[in-house]
Amino acid sequence: MRQATITRTTAETKIEVTLNLDGTGVYDNKTGVGFFDHMLDQLARHSLIDMTIRATGDLHIDDHHTVEDTGIAIGQALVAALGDKTGIRRYGRFHLAMDDAQVASALDLSGRAFLVWNVDFPTEKIGSFDTELVREFFQALSTHGGITLHVDRIHGINSHHIAEAAFKSVARALREAVEPDPRMAGVLPSTKGAL
Repeated sequence: MRQATITRTTAETKIEVTLNLDGTGVYDNKTGVGFFDHMLDQLARHSLIDMTIRATGDLHIDDHHTVEDTGIAIGQALVAALGDKTGIRRYGRFHLAMDDAQVASALDLSGRAFLVWNVDFPTEKIGSFDTELVREFFQALSTHGGITLHVDRIHGINSHHIAEAAFKSVARALREAVEPDPRMAGVLPSTKGAL
């Protein structure tokens, strides 16, 4: 089974993430940050990765550590659930439209972390949530998941729509990348012999 549970505890946060890559997008996410929970729900639903997250953090300071450390833990859980990556598609891409926003994402589960982030927000906040934390989440996910990840805002005037389109676009790209490739059963999708 392609499942994993990761617990990450620091002086700032305690995060537990459980993933099932062969799920249906069932989610139960509670981080104490309402907008972030909404985005994590989108990530699960549109990637079809079952996801349960429990996070407690130093929210009396701000949301930064909770958001970043959740990204770290999800990345680590992805690595554990993917194992040696034999038989997966490896690559994924998706252009997603949401009202005024269009975001394109492309990723490679290469083991080589790299984030290209071309997403600007017209506001500094979505409610009480700092929009700069969207990038922080994806940086942590990319780094600890060993993902080459490119995210580009093509259009968008509403910060909520842009952020949600980014999460959904990455989710759909991730869905494609983690799926088993029936033509590559038992084969590693690389000529190097390792990912």
